[in-house]
Formats: sequence, C-alpha cells, structure tokens
Amino acid sequence: MSPRRVTLAEVAERAGVSRSTASLVLAGRSRELRISHSVEQQVIAAAKELDYRRNAVSVGLRTGKTRTIGFVSDTVATSRLAGDMIKGAVEAAREQDLLLFIGETEGEEDLEVGLLQAMHDRQVDGIIFASMFTRAVETPSVLTSGPAVLLNAVPKGPSTLSSVVPDEIGAGRSAAQVLLDAGHRDDIHLIGVGPRIRDVPPEALAGVERLTGIHEVFTGAGVEIAGGRICSDWQPELGYEATRELLRETTPSALICLNDRIAVGAYQALDDFGLKVPSDVSVVSFDDHPVATWIRPKLTTVALPHYELGRKAVEVLLREMDRDSEGSAPLGETHRLPMPVRARDSVATRS
Repeated sequence: MSPRRVTLAEVAERAGVSRSTASLVLAGRSRELRISHSVEQQVIAAAKELDYRRNAVSVGLRTGKTRTIGFVSDTVATSRLAGDMIKGAVEAAREQDLLLFIGETEGEEDLEVGLLQAMHDRQVDGIIFASMFTRAVETPSVLTSGPAVLLNAVPKGPSTLSSVVPDEIGAGRSAAQVLLDAGHRDDIHLIGVGPRIRDVPPEALAGVERLTGIHEVFTGAGVEIAGGRICSDWQPELGYEATRELLRETTPSALICLNDRIAVGAYQALDDFGLKVPSDVSVVSFDDHPVATWIRPKLTTVALPHYELGRKAVEVLLREMDRDSEGSAPLGETHRLPMPVRARDSVATRS
C-alpha cells in the first residue's frame, strides 16, 4: 500500500495557521501578501516535518499551469552522443521546478504527431522539439498550438517558432583557422563534403554551414581548398574509402573531416599508406565524439555543445511560455550557440 499523502490542512494545523495562509506560503506568495517572516518559516518547517508535497493536479487546475514541459525527439534519448542535450534540459528544468516528459519517435511521422498530441493532452506548458543532428524540419501543425521551441533544428520556410542550434558556420571558421594558425596554406582537402558549397549529402544542413565557414576563412586568407570528397553518410567506412581514393592521387598537407567518425576512417586510410598523423598529415574535425579522445594521436575537433543546447532550449521555452501567458506572439528567433575548439594532438605546425 502506498503511503497516505499529507494534506494541506495538516500542514496548517501543525504550523498553527489557517489553511489559506499555508497555501499562500507554499505557493511562494508570502511577500506579495505581506505574510510575516516568522509565519512563513513556521509553515515551511511544518511542511518539511510532515514531508508535504503539493498536489500538481490541483495546482494546475487553479493556475492553468502544470509546471511540466515535453521533450520530443527523433533519436536523441537513445544516442550517446546527443544525450547530453537531455541532461542539460533536465537540469535546467529542475532548477525552475519543472518536470520534463521525454518521448522519442525514431523518426516515424505518425508516432511524432501522436507524441506531440499526447503531450498537449497532458497539458504540458510547452514543448521542446529536438533533432539528433542539425537539420531543417517541417513543423508539425500540432506543435504550433502552444509554446514550443525547436532544438538542433530550424524550420523549413517561415515560422513563428524559435530555434536553438549550434553555430555550425562559426565551427567551420574555427576549423579553418586552426590550420591557418598552424601554418597550413596549401594541399588542404575536405573529407565528407566539397569543395563547393553545394557539394554536400542530402539534408546535411551542418555540412552546408560548416563548409560556408571554412570557405569564409580560407577565402579571406587567400587560401584555396585543394579538393573535397563527398561521403553520402558520415561514417568511418565511408571516410576510409574517400581518404584512400584521395591518397591514390596525392598526399595532402591537412584534412578537414566533416565529423569525428569520418576522421576515424581517415586515420585508418592514412595508416594503410604509411602516413603519420600529424607529422605527415594534419587532421581537424567536428563534433567531439568520445572517439576523438580514444584514437591516437588524440583528435583536434570542434565540439558540439549538446549540454548547453539543452539548457538554452529550456531557457528559451520559458520565455515563450511567459509571452504566451501575456497574450504576446512568439518571438521566432534563432539562437546559435558557439562550438568550442578542442585542441589535441592531430595538427602539426608547418614552417
């Protein structure tokens, strides 16, 4: 049998105050209604002694707020790489006394719509709609029926929804600058995309933006990208094959791999050809996947700020919830979070 829930009346009796006073104190309205500090402390002490918990359902009925938010994603919850987005969101929600409901769709459209509707049926105060990888999404119509924020995604076409995404263009700039600072100006090749902006796998928004940033910095420095190899999927085996094809033709000074999994394949291909990282070929990459610190030499990479993205999404959603309560329109802003460079051992200085 579950333990009996302590009632508000019992807290009021223990504190020696009326039920309404106890309710106001526990709702955080003591200062607003000029309840004395001593009375406030009596009520708080009584609630603690009795292990009182407020009834979320009844609070929601009175206030129209459930203090809950939904987190609906494709495969974020089951991804080791992106799971820190949920960790950041959970911790930010907890700090605001919010409960996070998490649902995962595996990319199934019917399940996606059903989960979003289920969140609304449970009267969540807002929804974070998250993607495993940065992409443009068709905004489900059910998502616009209340406060919502896109996480690691941007809307296709005009939208009133705000987005929280990594600054992929800035990341591209950083990766290029790492090589320039190390003296690399010739024979720099891309693995995964390029060399032209349009030479990216389908739906690879991160590829377009990273490549845009790379071009900006190299063009500004008068450096020409020597070549690029598109990978249809950014996995180690395709990075391996693309790098082997390149090495049959030339030996690069440096490689920019479009993610760390591609870089793993590139390392293997370089080893097959008897080339050492970084003494023969420097390598810089993106994401800061755990593999970046497992391989030797450790990989210099530009990190995806998953934890910070999750926290920021809650912050932005709270702002949208406040605007909704005031009857104001959504802001529809895009928030880009910086991607820090993790400088390790895979880039050598060239004289």
